[in-house]
Amino acid sequence: MPLNIRNDLVNDLAEALAARTGSNKTDAVARALRNELQRLDDAMSLRERLGPVQARVASRPTTGKEADKAFYDELSGEG
Repeated sequence: MPLNIRNDLVNDLAEALAARTGSNKTDAVARALRNELQRLDDAMSLRERLGPVQARVASRPTTGKEADKAFYDELSGEG
C-alpha cells in the first residue's frame, strides 16, 4: 500500500535527505525508517533481544538425548 506524505515538514525533510544522499524521496524515507528501526534495536538490552529467541527454544520439545561429551563426539564424527 502506498505511503502518501501530506505534511510539508516531513516532505521537506525527505527532500533534504534525498538531496544529501543523491537519491529520491522514497529511498530517503526508506533509509530514515531503516536507520531509526536499527537505532531502536541497538538500544535494546541483550536480555530484551534474546527473550523471543529463548522463548522459541524453550517451546521446542526435548529430544531425550543427553548433551554430554559422547554426544558431541558423535556429532563431530569422533565417536
